[in-house]
Amino acid sequence: ANPYWGVAFTLGGGIAAGTIALVSQRFGADARDELGLAVRSSVALVLAISIPVAAAFWLVPAELVGVMTNDPREIELGAAYLKVLALGVPFAGLNLVGSRVYIGADDAWTPMVVRGGGALANIAFNAAFIFGLGMGVAGAALGTVLANVLVTSAFAVGLVAGRLPGVGSLPVQVDLFGSYLDRETMGDLVHIGLPVVGRNGAWTAAKFPMLAIVGLFGSNVVAAYVIARRVLGIMNTPGWGFGLASSSLVGQALGEGDEGSAESYGRDIVRFSMATYLLAAVLVAAFARPIVGLFVGEGEAATVAVAVPLVYASCLGMVPQAVKSAAAGPLDASGDTRWTFYSQALGMFGVALPVAYLGATTSLGLMGLYLALLAETTVPAAINYWRFSTGKWKAISREFRPDTAAD
Repeated sequence: ANPYWGVAFTLGGGIAAGTIALVSQRFGADARDELGLAVRSSVALVLAISIPVAAAFWLVPAELVGVMTNDPREIELGAAYLKVLALGVPFAGLNLVGSRVYIGADDAWTPMVVRGGGALANIAFNAAFIFGLGMGVAGAALGTVLANVLVTSAFAVGLVAGRLPGVGSLPVQVDLFGSYLDRETMGDLVHIGLPVVGRNGAWTAAKFPMLAIVGLFGSNVVAAYVIARRVLGIMNTPGWGFGLASSSLVGQALGEGDEGSAESYGRDIVRFSMATYLLAAVLVAAFARPIVGLFVGEGEAATVAVAVPLVYASCLGMVPQAVKSAAAGPLDASGDTRWTFYSQALGMFGVALPVAYLGATTSLGLMGLYLALLAETTVPAAINYWRFSTGKWKAISREFRPDTAAD
């Protein structure tokens, strides 16, 4: 059921990219009425997209899970989990929008506190429902749903009241009773967000054929590849922060009409991101073997022998990954999101997957997997930074800036 739950984040994350672009620009221009309109329109759009998805998960969960397995027990458990999880799909999308509103308004602390509290609540709910009430997978799903409801409620209260208990005053306050269906704002959100949905979708969709290709190498290589991807995911954690920081700061500068500062923010964050990722890559490469050892038991030397070089390849791809994420931030902030979609799709489907397949079917061998790991970061990094360097994103941003900035 987990890939289907990821659909909620793919959709919500796309709309949230539009949210942070519009909110950051309006916050920078101090156009509070237009900021509120952007938030309300984001909420309406997320609900319009996510409710039909939730309905599908609720109505045909067994059929959806059956796409990935023929095992009756797996289908039974996966369907039970997915049906309950369907109730949380709209809230998952709203959570992403809520967090991006605050980040766009120069406040990353509040989303961290609220969503961190939601994660702790999820753990507590799971313990109570699974072990206390014996609800099994349905209890696990219910815990996730309730945690998302709590987080959404906290964001909603904060946005309406302008403050939260334990956090204090917040930088954004939104009128609950304003318009939710402004055609121009909705159009901007779709224009910015749809390519991001495609970008996230391309990344998610590529995982399935990639795992199938890796499976051609044998079970030891599959285990090693999964370990390498886990390590890569941990190293990539700062990228979310750098990308969102870039979107927020660049967007605010664009809202003020200061395109020079916007470009400076973008370049500085790319440099800072590269330095951070380089340090992480060097440390992980130095301790690659003991790190891999944390994932395997005794007697799995064959898996370790494959996993360590894959981790090295992942480390080589970290600096391009830094550029990829940080350079995407200004493009997202300006509304120039199509190129980040193109770069992701080309990197995964145009290069990484074909190279991995050549490795599995020719004498290229495991070198194909090493090159695939590099390709999925270097190709998008080159395209994203090239697009950023052209400066065309600054002109595109003028289409989405608030009226006060345009005047």
